[in-house]
Formats: sequence, structure tokens, C-alpha cells
Amino acid sequence: MEIDHPPQRVVSLVPSMTESLFDLGFGKNIVGITDYCIHPKTEVEKITRVGGTKNPRVEDIAVLHPDLVIANQEENSKKSVHQIQDLGIPVWLTFPKTVDEAIADLWQLARLFRDEIAYSKLRMIEKVVEYARLAAFDQPPVRYFCPIWYETNQEGNAWWMTFNQDTYMHDLLSIMGAQNVFADRKRRYPIEADLGLAESDPPGERDIRYPRVNFQEVITAQPEIILLPDEPYPFSENDAIRIKSEYRASTQIDIPILLVDGSFLTWPGTRIAKAVSELAPEFTKLTNEMDGDTLYSSE
Repeated sequence: MEIDHPPQRVVSLVPSMTESLFDLGFGKNIVGITDYCIHPKTEVEKITRVGGTKNPRVEDIAVLHPDLVIANQEENSKKSVHQIQDLGIPVWLTFPKTVDEAIADLWQLARLFRDEIAYSKLRMIEKVVEYARLAAFDQPPVRYFCPIWYETNQEGNAWWMTFNQDTYMHDLLSIMGAQNVFADRKRRYPIEADLGLAESDPPGERDIRYPRVNFQEVITAQPEIILLPDEPYPFSENDAIRIKSEYRASTQIDIPILLVDGSFLTWPGTRIAKAVSELAPEFTKLTNEMDGDTLYSSE
């Protein structure tokens, strides 16, 4: 990103960065956002929409004459980013896979605008994260399973997509003392191989951070809690009831299920502080309730 002055006209193609710009005091500089930028609600309603994250309307972006476009390697398409760059518009391509990397992006944002108030806000976010790390240091980890998508294939086999240790979601939850039961699980190709029904092909350059697992694999992993976020897949109370019932029928274990605001897990930005404040007490509560016990016997 080659820009030597605070940007005056910003297009954000990343919902978490849109919210972060407002939280840090730079909302007045935003001239364009995506259809998925929903926070802060009363403010984003006033801003021009330029389409989805995967398929933004590049011609609409050009009309806004931005001096900076903020994009994300995971959320935005390579084609769109190149099209914007070909117009001579500077693009900042973010891709945080840890909380520290996400905070580093926020610091770069604050330094770009050269704003002392934003610096103070970021120091507060860092303190919230550090406190969560310290609070979780002496308590036993809580083993969790967190699906982010659910489907049934043509043969009627249900599967969940989850994430491994090379993701922002994993790192965020680990800060709060949560242990991902699929931290080491890599995605296999094709899907039949991922579900243990066929041999796997070499992944090549394909993303292996989001494995797809079946119900038996979840049971074998022995989570102590299941987190159900409402995005990207809209898990609901009905899903929680169904999964809890199926789990009990297969294991005789009444596993806790926590419905979670999905943006807490998938929005790397200033929402980090909100995520930690909301979720960390839930893991502490579960640890206290278990009081050193585990849902599973040692046999």
C-alpha cells in the first residue's frame, strides 16, 4: 500500500474494517461499502453501496474516486482486486489470521490517518485482549467444536465445515482458554475424502484451513461444548435443539451448546474487544460448573 497522506475518500470492501473505521473515528472518510457492511447500522445506511464482497461493482467504485480501497484476501475476489488496481486506485489487502495480526492492521489504519484518539482506543483493545489471556492462563482449557457451515450431500450424508489452527477464529478463541478439537485437522479434497469416504488428492494451492467433518468425527473428537454462530451459516435455536438431541442419543452425554453472534468470531477488527467481553465469561462459567471434571470418562 503506497499512500503518503491520510486518505480522504475510502471504499471498504470488508465489513469488519467498515465498523473499525467508524469505531476509530474515521467514518466520515468512507464513501463506499459493500452490501454486507451492517455496523454501525445508523451510519452505514447513509453510505453508497457497491455490491457484494465477492463481486463488487468496480465501475461504481471508480465513480466514487476513492484514494484508498480496503480489501481482504479471504473475503474479496482476486479478480476484483486486480480490476481496482488496474484503475490506478491504491488497494490495501488485509489477511489477518491471528488476533495480533488483526490488531496490527488496526494500528496501521490509525497511523495512516495519524490520529492520537485512535491510538488510545487501540491501546484499550490491547488491554482487553491481554486481560483475557491472563485470566485464561490458570484455568483448564475448554474443548470446543464450532461449525461454520452445514450441508447434506447427494447421498444424504450430513457434514459440518469447521476451522483449524491457521485461522483468526481459532486464535481468538484460544486467547480465552478454548481448545479447538479440530486444531490439527486439514481439509482434504474432494469432499468425499474430507468425509473419509475416498482417497484424497494433493491440495495444491487450495485452502486447507476449513475441514468438513461428519457427526461421528465430532463425537470422536470429544468436545466439551459446541458453539453455534449465526454466520456465515445461520444456526438457530432449532439447530441447537436438534444437535443436542442427536448427540445425547449417540453418546448419552448432555453436551452444552452456546448460540454465538457469528460476527464475534469472523470480524477481525475493533469487534475483538466485544467478542472477548461476551465470550470469555462463558468459558469461565463452563469451567467453574465442571469444577475439574470432564464430560467424558478416562476409560
